[in-house]
Amino acid sequence: MSADRVAVTVDQSRCIGSALCTRTAPDALALAPNGRATPLHPTAAPSEELTEAAEMCPVEAIAVRHAATGELLAPVW
Repeated sequence: MSADRVAVTVDQSRCIGSALCTRTAPDALALAPNGRATPLHPTAAPSEELTEAAEMCPVEAIAVRHAATGELLAPVW
């Protein structure tokens, strides 16, 4: 895995399915059949859209971490 990848996770117990994230980062996130956001891939290339999706989640259910180190990149609390 390349060091310039990020891991995207969605806390399914927190997600309310607002879909703000899927509209902001449609290449990385989608709504699953249960109506909650889910990553399309285990890792992704870092992007402004992905960071913005995590930052704007109304319930802070999305985390973007550096794939190699686990460092939290977004949201910044």
